[in-house]
Amino acid sequence: MVERKKQIHLGAHFPGVNNTTVWSDPASKSQIEFDSFVHLAKTAERGLFDFFFLAEGLRLREHRGRIHDLDVVGRPDTLIVLNALAAVTTHLGLAGTINTTFNEPFELAKQFATLDHLSNGRAAWNMVTSSDAFTGENFRRGGYLDRKDRYVRAREIIDVARKLWDSWGEDDLVVDRESGIFGRSDAVGRVRHSGQQFDIDAAFTVPRSPQGHPVLLQAGDSDEGREFGAAEADAIFTVHGTLEAGQAFYSDVKGRLAKYGRAQDDLKVLPAATFVLGDTEAEAHERADIIRHQQVGPQTAISFLEQVWGRDLSEYDPDGPLPKQDPTDDVNITRGRVRHADPAAVARDWRERAEAKNLSIRELIIEVTTRQQFVGTPAQVAAEIDSYVQNDACDGFILVPHITPAGLDEFVDRVVPLLQERGSFRTGYSGTTLREHLNLAHPHDTDEREGVRAS
Repeated sequence: MVERKKQIHLGAHFPGVNNTTVWSDPASKSQIEFDSFVHLAKTAERGLFDFFFLAEGLRLREHRGRIHDLDVVGRPDTLIVLNALAAVTTHLGLAGTINTTFNEPFELAKQFATLDHLSNGRAAWNMVTSSDAFTGENFRRGGYLDRKDRYVRAREIIDVARKLWDSWGEDDLVVDRESGIFGRSDAVGRVRHSGQQFDIDAAFTVPRSPQGHPVLLQAGDSDEGREFGAAEADAIFTVHGTLEAGQAFYSDVKGRLAKYGRAQDDLKVLPAATFVLGDTEAEAHERADIIRHQQVGPQTAISFLEQVWGRDLSEYDPDGPLPKQDPTDDVNITRGRVRHADPAAVARDWRERAEAKNLSIRELIIEVTTRQQFVGTPAQVAAEIDSYVQNDACDGFILVPHITPAGLDEFVDRVVPLLQERGSFRTGYSGTTLREHLNLAHPHDTDEREGVRAS
């Protein structure tokens, strides 16, 4: 009997306001028109992907007082776009990044339960936190939370949301026309919660959705993030640059599951990755080099450098050497991003790299900002993706095209058939919900889950 290969899971990231986006390319179209979202989603569904992934933007980034070039296009509301996409797709999961720092649990639970209903069980929530006071200025509560408090709040939000989702039973909607009974109102549980972050006494407004709970994704590579993901998430969105680094992360986070009463398959590890294809390996690498230089133009290279040095470096030549002076402590030159914890240490590392390889400012920024990439012929890319999954470096990838919205077309047309030939990717959807696509169990009853978490 031939052993069935481990199956690859794939998500498609909408390439909106990411630093991997090449908006200047003639093939690039609108990042906010609905047709762009529809094109990528339908391409992903044609390619039998697990889900479409859309990030959230709560504030436009600023650098030296100017709005970031990619952000001036605007950042549409994630959940509204996903709800609209539910009407033009049938199987594709719909995953949205929604912040736990500046939102309330009742509202979030209702929004994702609604998306799960409208999509017939395809909703996913990427739970992220924020320590950014600049972003907090957009909200009534304002300010920010310390790192340790961010995850305290996030855990409590998930706890409350689960209680709300579980407050409706599977059979609470009777819809018996002969007896005149629509719902078992006596069975709909009232949720009472009193915790460090929230005091809630509510009757949830949305009946049990097809998945019970939406699929929960989490992004975070810190120790706190890994622990949070192991305890709460169905999938972790991460980054790693080599097979060995991926295997180390995979082993670490999967090794944390047992303490929460969870099995290895209860959590999927899905790094972000880009790809460049060519008819030959040389052509693919040539295209990749052109794309990276499109992504990191001269002005972009200087801007990245200024984020570390904390000063105006516009007089420096992007094709010249790094500044000799050390970074300042100016934290306001760039607003609306995750800042480097130790700019001086980053500067030392960058200088060492530049000196060792004789890199200019632009060449260095291209090197340090390149994320996980698959570059080669379709056969080479299929083989490498398969190798990562079969060797337990991950369970699949969230692919980030560089062109909006047709950047995924070539992968679906040329790589997906080869993955299918290798026996490691589906040839058709076998279920209708995202949980089925990801091979995740239906959420346990409340009593079973609380018993595990209390143990």
